[in-house]
Amino acid sequence: MLADEDAYSVLRSRDGRFDGRFFVAVVTTGIYCRPSCPAALPKRENVRFYPSSAAALEAGFRACKRCRPDTTPGSPAWNVRADVVGRAMRLIADGLVDREGVTGLAARLGYSERQLRRQLIADLGAGPQALARAQRAANARTLLETTDLPASEIAFAAGFSTIRQFNDTLRKVYGTTPTAMRGTRRTHRPPGTLHLNLTYRPPLDLTHLFTFLAARAIPGLEDATDTYYRRSLTLPHGLGIVTLRPAQAHVSCELRLADLKDLPAAVRRCRHLLDLDADPRDITDHLTRDPLLTPAVTAHSGRRVPGHVDPAEMAVRAILNEETPTGRARLAHLIQRYGTPHQVHPGNLTHAFPRIELLADADVPAPVAALARALTAGTVHLGPETDRDQVERELLALPGIAAEAVARVRMRAFGDPDVFLPTDPAVQEGLHRLGLTAEDARRWRPWRSYAMQHLTA
Repeated sequence: MLADEDAYSVLRSRDGRFDGRFFVAVVTTGIYCRPSCPAALPKRENVRFYPSSAAALEAGFRACKRCRPDTTPGSPAWNVRADVVGRAMRLIADGLVDREGVTGLAARLGYSERQLRRQLIADLGAGPQALARAQRAANARTLLETTDLPASEIAFAAGFSTIRQFNDTLRKVYGTTPTAMRGTRRTHRPPGTLHLNLTYRPPLDLTHLFTFLAARAIPGLEDATDTYYRRSLTLPHGLGIVTLRPAQAHVSCELRLADLKDLPAAVRRCRHLLDLDADPRDITDHLTRDPLLTPAVTAHSGRRVPGHVDPAEMAVRAILNEETPTGRARLAHLIQRYGTPHQVHPGNLTHAFPRIELLADADVPAPVAALARALTAGTVHLGPETDRDQVERELLALPGIAAEAVARVRMRAFGDPDVFLPTDPAVQEGLHRLGLTAEDARRWRPWRSYAMQHLTA
C-alpha cells in the first residue's frame, strides 16, 4: 500500500497500472473506485485509500458503476506472496469460505480464526467474511450479466445462504437491486454457459502463453492453438470446460459448468493459468537492469509464466515429463485409461484428469503411484493453502521424483516467481544465444521464472 500522498498522485495521473493495488473512496459521494476511474478528481481531503475492495465496502462505500472496481485484476502482491495472507487470499478467491466457512479456512492454514482475522485486517483492512462477501457480490454480478437464470438461483450459486442476504449485499455493494442490475437485456446463453472478461495489466503476450500450452496439450484433456486454449476442469462441485481467447483489452473466457457454484474456483484457476494478476512493469524494470538480458525482454514484452489449473495434475505432468513427446504420450494414455469421461463431448475434449485416489492403485509409473498414495493419505498437500517450501520438502521425500520436476511444480502450480531451471535444454540454448551463463541468473532474482520465458523465446 502506497503512502496516501503517493496514492493521490497516482489518482491524479489516472494510472491504470495501479488498479487492484489499492482502491479510492470519496466521502462526499459514498463511492469507491479504481485509481484509473475517469470521474472528476475529488479534493484530497475527501479521499480515503483502502488496500482492498472489501475494506472499502466495510467502511460503508459502494462500488462505482462507471469504473467497476470489483472487476480489476488482483493485486500483484497476492499473486506472488507465499505467506499466510497470500495463501488465504487464494483460498477465498477459490470459494473455500462458501464451502467450508471461516472455520475451514483457518483450519486449512493452520491458524485460529482470531489469528487469521487479525492478519487479514492488518494487511487488507478486512476480515475473511468481508473478503468472501465481496467475492460473492462479484460472482452474483457476473451471473446476473451473463446468464438468464432466475435471481433466486443466482443467489445460491454465487455463495449466498439466503435471498435476503443476496439482496442486501447487492444494495450495499452496488447501490441497486438484482433486477435493476440485470435490466431488460437477455443473453439467451445455453444453460450452464458463462461468458466473462478476464482483466489484466498490459502488456500481455497471449500468443506465447497459448503456444506454450498447445505444445504440451494432452489429447482428450486439452485442445489448443496459438489463438485459443480449451480444457477440462475438475472443480469442487463437478466438471467444467473452459475456452480462453484473446479479446480487446481482456481475455475472453467461456465456461461450461456442471454446477454454477464452481464459478469462483474456475475463474481463479483460469487467472492463475495465464498469470493475469502479474504486474509486467515491476518485472520488466528489474530484468532490464541486466544489459545482456534487456534486448530479449524488450523484444518480447508482456511475457507471463504459464501456470496451471490443478497442482496435483501439474505434479503428475512434471513427474512424467510433459516436456518430451514420450512424457506426453504417457499422459495421453493415462487420460484415456483413467480419466473421468464427459457425458457430452465438447469438441475434442473427452475426459477430465483422473481422480488422484484412482491413480493410487492404478497401473502407472511408480513415482506417480507414490504421489497419489501420499495425496490420498494426506502426507503430501498440494492445495492453494500449502507453503511452497513445504511442497518441495514433501515431494522430494517421495521416491523417484526429480528436483527439476519439483521446481516446475513450484513455478507453475504455486506461482513461484523465482524458479530457475539451468539444465533445461531450452534455457541452456537461450543462455548461449545471449552470451550468458547460469551464474548470470543470480542477477535476475526474484524474477527468474519470468527471465526464463525470455530465454526460451
